Amino acid sequence: MGVAFASTWSTPTTDVADAPRTQLRVGRLTKAHGLKGAIKLELYTDDPERRFVPGAEFSLQVPESSPWHGKHVTLRELRWYNGHPVGFFEGVDDRTAAESLVKAILWVEHVEQEAPEPDAWYDHQLVGLAVVRDGERIGEVAHVDHLPAQDLLVVRSGGRDIMVPFVSKIVPEVDIEAGTITVTPPAGLFEELPEEPASADPDDEPGPTGTGGTAAE
Repeated sequence: MGVAFASTWSTPTTDVADAPRTQLRVGRLTKAHGLKGAIKLELYTDDPERRFVPGAEFSLQVPESSPWHGKHVTLRELRWYNGHPVGFFEGVDDRTAAESLVKAILWVEHVEQEAPEPDAWYDHQLVGLAVVRDGERIGEVAHVDHLPAQDLLVVRSGGRDIMVPFVSKIVPEVDIEAGTITVTPPAGLFEELPEEPASADPDDEPGPTGTGGTAAE
């Protein structure tokens, strides 16, 4: 049992070119910092001291059109500026190179021999779990999508697929042993909201009625 965390263990997507292996998504490169190749990071791990050490190697999830497609980067140093993590990578020596990596997702490989991080799950552990709201089953997890901003659980419910952000506010509990995921979705995510009644147009309201004649001036 655990609280949902915006990171899942996974087999690689088609954007990560290499042989099949077990990976963990640990961060995203968000913005060039300064002129010497530094890049701001969004972390998807509770253990940056373990993951982001000098010499750590990351595979990249980037579009096929990117010059970085199918490549890896090696961390030289992780620094913190005003509470924000900033990475320096081998071969990324100027702002132009850093900007070419913006939005890239960082994955670490060969994690099948490691102890899992708290509140992180393999995709195959999540797929097929019953999705429960207010104690009632409303669907099941069909697959997991890894997007730059966050992970999405694609839930099959009522004959359609619904994309549920995998964040603790909406997915407060994952219980692998019980085979359930508890959700507290916003209104309208799993059902159509009732239409608001049309407000009356003042111009359409009937005027005063009478037996005839004209209005007095």
